[in-house]
Amino acid sequence: MEQRLNIQEKGQNALKTLYGIGNYLKRSSIEIGLQEIICFRVSQINSCAYCLDMHYKNARANGETEQRLYGLSAWQEAPYYTPRERAALAWAEAVTKCDVPDQIYGEAKSQFSDEELIDLTIVVSSINIWNRINLSFPNIPGTYQVGQFG
Repeated sequence: MEQRLNIQEKGQNALKTLYGIGNYLKRSSIEIGLQEIICFRVSQINSCAYCLDMHYKNARANGETEQRLYGLSAWQEAPYYTPRERAALAWAEAVTKCDVPDQIYGEAKSQFSDEELIDLTIVVSSINIWNRINLSFPNIPGTYQVGQFG
């Protein structure tokens, strides 16, 4: 099997744009805790082990509970997510699957302002890009340390 590129070494110019999006999202209207559970859920859908490791660790470092992280794959049945989180999770799944029905749009609009909904969509789109990069040019799951990328 051929050795894959190390995107962190060879793709610095290309990744600068993605780092810029990440910096924007740190200051965006979507709270960091919600961003982390969205990134974790989307990484579950996309089966990205490296991103699951990263966002689990980041979420825990930001005070998220293990119970809520364990429950994300069945969030619709779990009682411990707020209406805002539920709307965000439904939105994240729909955007990831490229199918946003009117009902999900309406639920999201009832919980998020226009600016927040745009920012939420950028969160979802960003983690989808990172999932695809990390699946194409794998990093070793389990090696991420909180704060490693700033």
